[in-house]
Amino acid sequence: MTGASRGIGRACATLLAERGMRTVVNYRSSREEADAVVAAISAAGGEAWAAQADVTLPADVDRMFAEVRDQWGGVDVLVHNAPTPFAMGSFRDLTWEELGGKLDQEMRAAFLVTKAVVPGMVERGRGRLVYLSTGLSRRPRAGMIALGTAKAALNQFARYVAQELGPHGITANVVAPATVEETWSEEKLDPALLAQMAAATPLGRLARPADVARTVAFFAGDDADFTTGSYAPVNGGLAMD
Repeated sequence: MTGASRGIGRACATLLAERGMRTVVNYRSSREEADAVVAAISAAGGEAWAAQADVTLPADVDRMFAEVRDQWGGVDVLVHNAPTPFAMGSFRDLTWEELGGKLDQEMRAAFLVTKAVVPGMVERGRGRLVYLSTGLSRRPRAGMIALGTAKAALNQFARYVAQELGPHGITANVVAPATVEETWSEEKLDPALLAQMAAATPLGRLARPADVARTVAFFAGDDADFTTGSYAPVNGGLAMD
């Protein structure tokens, strides 16, 4: 589970562990928070350990997955959630370094972690790949062009991976939440805007990390054996396709 020390990642790692999966809690710099996630999982009777890696760096990714193979033999499920920084603002004010940099980091991370786990999954004839995206990848919102564009690229990447790896028993799916409480959105977005989005949602509130985690757990488990290349919004009906 990349980016598992807080927010959505923490909720996903905890739920997957509750459902019997041995969980690697990846973090980049939040060691104390990652250790707290591991401690909570262990206290509940699960198995987990914290693994430091910046998933945009090939050497870090290689080291982390080598440690996983040494300890547990391989990866059956990859949930890729690790965030990369992005600029907020209008297209008129955006530089190519900001847009191109976000695209590069987003896709570099997804590419590297997927490359690291796919050979083992192919060898075993089974695997689960789950990528965290955002509803902004399909429905634009002012100021979010860098994030929305990068995540749209991630969505299409997942589809191509799903098509190619399906014959090997590997599924690849995208989970796309709307604005989620207890995440970066509460720090970056105006409280009045958050309240407006909650009011506009048919289910009457913003998404919570646990809502996202349950959808991720579905794709990570056996119930989704015949579902691949899909895009699953978690938005309380805010945007309906």
